[in-house]
Amino acid sequence: MIYEGLVDGKDTDSIYLDYAKAFDRVDHELLISKLERYGFHPSLISWIKSFLSNRDQVVVLDGVQSFIAVILSGVPQGTVLGPLLFILFINDLELCVTSSTVGFFADDTRISKQIGSLGDCKLLQEDLDSVVRWSRSNNMQLHEQKSELVVHKHKPGDLLQELPFSPLTMSYTSSAGEALYPSESIRDLGVIISHDLSWSRHICETVTKARSVASWVLSVFKTRNKDVMLTLYKSLVRSILEFNSPVWNPIKIGEIQAIEGVQKTFTSRISALKNDDYWKRLKEMSLMSLQRRRERYIILQVWKILRGLSPNDIGMKFRETSRRGTMAITPPLVKGCSQRNQSLYDGSFAVLGARLWNVVPAEIKSLRTFQTFKEKLSQFLATFPDNPPVRGYSCANSNSLLDWAGARRL
Repeated sequence: MIYEGLVDGKDTDSIYLDYAKAFDRVDHELLISKLERYGFHPSLISWIKSFLSNRDQVVVLDGVQSFIAVILSGVPQGTVLGPLLFILFINDLELCVTSSTVGFFADDTRISKQIGSLGDCKLLQEDLDSVVRWSRSNNMQLHEQKSELVVHKHKPGDLLQELPFSPLTMSYTSSAGEALYPSESIRDLGVIISHDLSWSRHICETVTKARSVASWVLSVFKTRNKDVMLTLYKSLVRSILEFNSPVWNPIKIGEIQAIEGVQKTFTSRISALKNDDYWKRLKEMSLMSLQRRRERYIILQVWKILRGLSPNDIGMKFRETSRRGTMAITPPLVKGCSQRNQSLYDGSFAVLGARLWNVVPAEIKSLRTFQTFKEKLSQFLATFPDNPPVRGYSCANSNSLLDWAGARRL
């Protein structure tokens, strides 16, 4: 939605809500009534009733036991069924939001709307009020004082928003009348989203965390055996650097170098490879650069969207061609946009994903099973050089698959 706003020349306002002890406050009677309305079989509903009923809670510390408390509400955490029941409980929340887009994952809830006029702000406020009413009617307690607003402007420095009356007409309030003031950034499902859509803070924190874990691994495990080191790196360090990477994939060389530097440093500690340069180490270990792996993840996500395995929230469109197979359509950008918006547009998943997908050969794009597609895609990517930009190395280009594919066509 945010990048759609860039394309359409609109701002996007997002309000993040915080529920107090969300899993513990699920009303059992309300949950059962909703399951009945959803059409669940009576036998299954009876089983769920039994699962939720007659539960006790007790705390034992140093052999001393607290009194036994009867559990009257909530879904059991740490179970497979608990989160599913919670999602079913809040599923009708979206029905009370009429003009905005609501997204929720477990107890994380966000209401967003593209803003092109004062009327749009009013509609978003009305949807916020509706969510508050829904929460009260469903016995869910909102921490309204913890609600956060993030404003993504398509045109920073808009004179209209600098006027004295702007905060009064273009802001939002809680049910108690307290104003929500824009935040610089917000953590959304583990990803730090800044108001200016820069991923710098998220990348900085990610790199810092990965380096800390890498240092811990190297200090705790004394072996420098290749197989052991790679296993530790892939499971404990690389997973940090790649979490949700299709969303925040960087296009700035400095940020690409910072991320790549973690893998470069760690692999340099492997005894058998410590005298090789980084590019050679990648070949010796059959490792992709982190940059290449992020582009691979983006292509895999496009495949899932095409096959209906992931929601197409960004409205990605495809067309069939006789020579190049299924092609993704790059969304147009509004004419006369700023250089900033052009850069954000070029780095967005909708645009970069479409361009990377279109590089893949038709016979690979047509594959129907995910595992086969992954294998063939990896084989295809292996035909291109993988010389990621790192400090102290001279690169022929940015090492993006787009650069190498363009050079191959020439």
